[in-house]
Amino acid sequence: MLNRVILIGRLVRDPELRYTPNGVAVANFTLAVDRPYLNQQGERETDFIRISLWRKLAETCASHLGKGRLVAVEGRLQVRTYETSDGQRRQVTEVVADDVRFLDWPKDRAASSSAEDIGDFPDLSDLGTEVELGEDDLPF
Repeated sequence: MLNRVILIGRLVRDPELRYTPNGVAVANFTLAVDRPYLNQQGERETDFIRISLWRKLAETCASHLGKGRLVAVEGRLQVRTYETSDGQRRQVTEVVADDVRFLDWPKDRAASSSAEDIGDFPDLSDLGTEVELGEDDLPF
């Protein structure tokens, strides 16, 4: 059996973090994912997909992600049923994430980021720009 989902989209709102009675962290957010085709009006439609995260991943995402951030989510699709307080049965489909990749910088950091913020990079300016390759140097 195989149940894997990979999505790339933007958070609709900040993640909601809470803890189970046993102290396990759980977070939820909704991911807006554009469909890969245009509708009859020439516009892209968007799916809004509920994402659930557990434990350390939940805490990390809750503290570092916010509305509008671009992320890649990998996990499994889960369908669960529950009963409301008035006795109605409801069904929820969500992705239970086991990996989230941050694909952009936070808006407040993007304006001030520089090479010094990211880390030390070697100075490549003295390497020159001309390189001569012979036929024996080509990999094909």
